[in-house]
Amino acid sequence: MSDRRRFRAATASWQLAQTLWVGGLWLLHFVVVPSLERVGLAPLLVEEITRSLTPLLVAFTAFCALVQGFVLVQIEGVRSLQRDSRGQLLVAVLVMAVVFLLVNQLQPSAMRWLAFNYLVLAFCGALLVIQPVPVGEKVRAR
Repeated sequence: MSDRRRFRAATASWQLAQTLWVGGLWLLHFVVVPSLERVGLAPLLVEEITRSLTPLLVAFTAFCALVQGFVLVQIEGVRSLQRDSRGQLLVAVLVMAVVFLLVNQLQPSAMRWLAFNYLVLAFCGALLVIQPVPVGEKVRAR
């Protein structure tokens, strides 16, 4: 496969993964849960749905961030995880996702911490969205 096609595939993977996890985080917190509350579902039911879906979405976020990290390393090199703002945001997302999942498992009653952690994930995703998509040097030169 040519370098150009490989980089286009990597860029498409980056964008798809980013759309799924960032969009999913924002959609759940700012659209789905408020809609369920507005429809008039019982508050305990809405809370149970939120408690069930949120850890799954955070785990999916970690998976997608790993995919994006892999794409970034393939295109820009390993140092990009440390020096590039995209890499730093992805590392922060992975750390926050792991912390969220650990706290949720060990101390599920720490609702404020979990909400804060979730919002940090969402805002890191928003910051990542405004960063340029990684493009290889050979493709950039053309």
